[in-house]
Amino acid sequence: MSLLYFTDRSIVYLEDVVFNEAVSEQINQFLKEYQFRQVLEQYDLSVVNKILLHGKTGCGKTMTAKAIARKLDKKLIIVNLSRIVSSKLGETSKNIEGLFKEVQYESSVLFFDEFDSLGQIRDYDNKDSSEMKRVVNSIIQLIDNFPNRSVLIAATNQINMIDEALVRRFEMQLEFMAPSKEVLDSYYSKLLSKYPVEFQKVTRIYDITFAEAKNHLLKEVKNNIIEAEIKKQKALDSNQS
Repeated sequence: MSLLYFTDRSIVYLEDVVFNEAVSEQINQFLKEYQFRQVLEQYDLSVVNKILLHGKTGCGKTMTAKAIARKLDKKLIIVNLSRIVSSKLGETSKNIEGLFKEVQYESSVLFFDEFDSLGQIRDYDNKDSSEMKRVVNSIIQLIDNFPNRSVLIAATNQINMIDEALVRRFEMQLEFMAPSKEVLDSYYSKLLSKYPVEFQKVTRIYDITFAEAKNHLLKEVKNNIIEAEIKKQKALDSNQS
């Protein structure tokens, strides 16, 4: 069973993640509800604890899950759905049931990355629709019985592949879109602030994801540092000659 999940110990702060305004507002709402959950529960008001992150690859979904776990001071358990969704349809439900029984998630954030992997069960045996429905219903029941004190986060790049009944189980759904020019500028500036001014001259490119922007910026910063070192070496060699 240990191959089906692992505990992530990396540290990501919410302040380090850049969101668009809509996502930022929803996350703040979730955090406020969680902070005051005891008061809300006195009025029989349930607190959101199932969040679906969907949208383009490289726009911060996994970082968001890590940052939320850090903010709540909870252990983050990342589920390997590609292993759980077995090539043998009959084993999928058993694998998921085993995961929920074995993982001690009472004080954790349980994170299902690539949640659309569950949609692959539709393709295993199109003739056996009753078995497929049984698996989906099993997953729905497990999600419905998820402990109130825990947080379930799922991420997908292909929300259309997920059964609608599953999607409806998530009280909060955050759409991650390609960042605007203004958001990317803020992201570039934040990344560059940790380096000396002489290395901060980079070409800013837009209409890309955060992951692409970070890779581009780090490449240019490294080149700036390398070029500076080459100049130093040349100057040293020239003085010695």
